[in-house]
Amino acid sequence: MKQMHKLAAGAVMAMAAFGAQAGNVLVVLSDSDHLDLKDGKVFETGFYLNELMQPVKRLLDAGHAVTFATPRGNAPTVDKSSIDKMYFNGDEAALQAHKVLMERLEITLRGRSPVISLSRVEQIGYDRFDAVYIPGGHAPMQDLLQSPELGKLLASFHARGKTTALVCHGPIALLSTLPDARSYVQALQAGADVQAAPAWIYAGYRLTVISNVEEEQAKGLLNGGAMKFYPQTALEKAGARYGSNVAPWTPHVVVDRELITGQNPASALAVAGKLMERLK
Repeated sequence: MKQMHKLAAGAVMAMAAFGAQAGNVLVVLSDSDHLDLKDGKVFETGFYLNELMQPVKRLLDAGHAVTFATPRGNAPTVDKSSIDKMYFNGDEAALQAHKVLMERLEITLRGRSPVISLSRVEQIGYDRFDAVYIPGGHAPMQDLLQSPELGKLLASFHARGKTTALVCHGPIALLSTLPDARSYVQALQAGADVQAAPAWIYAGYRLTVISNVEEEQAKGLLNGGAMKFYPQTALEKAGARYGSNVAPWTPHVVVDRELITGQNPASALAVAGKLMERLK
């Protein structure tokens, strides 16, 4: 019954995208509802509401199809702290509209979520998708950065020059394409002096991700905990050419070849705009 419901939900989204120019965008989220911090502390997290739903709403409103996936196919978790109008320019109505859409799509509803696994995405065929989008929240720092299934998908998109868009903590998922992502992440977590990986497919790409400055300013969210490493440092050490905004928390987007990256929650709409341009 669960699989039938997922198929039915997918069909509804596909019907919403009916049209000659409609694209099919794969949205990849984390399975995790937490991030392991230093000293055994744990931070409850998930995806950020605006980072997921602002692009998804724009895509659906424009008639594109959206398919949701996580590595294992579990219903993802919304970070409760992101359900706040400050991420929608202080607009309470906009917050509620995006929250209602999330609830209508049943993305986070266990037992009814339309989310499928990345192994199922591979079975369906990567060629069925025109672009992939990965939102942030801290959860991608727990699993997406070393998911072999995601690494395989992103490598396929890279080889074909297919649009790959990510925002805030989402770009950390690019590390999944490293030849040995798990060892690289373990070295970062241990505080080792890691070296650039010349075989990384994104080496030399210009990109952005939430900055070390912004991480420091936002560390109060961790309730006294500390992250094991910051994504900016991790991506730079892997070989990326990092670019940041001038003023923290202002929108910043970097486009390099097939890659579209946004720096922070305020960049989600701009990333969506660049993604929409690629789907025309």
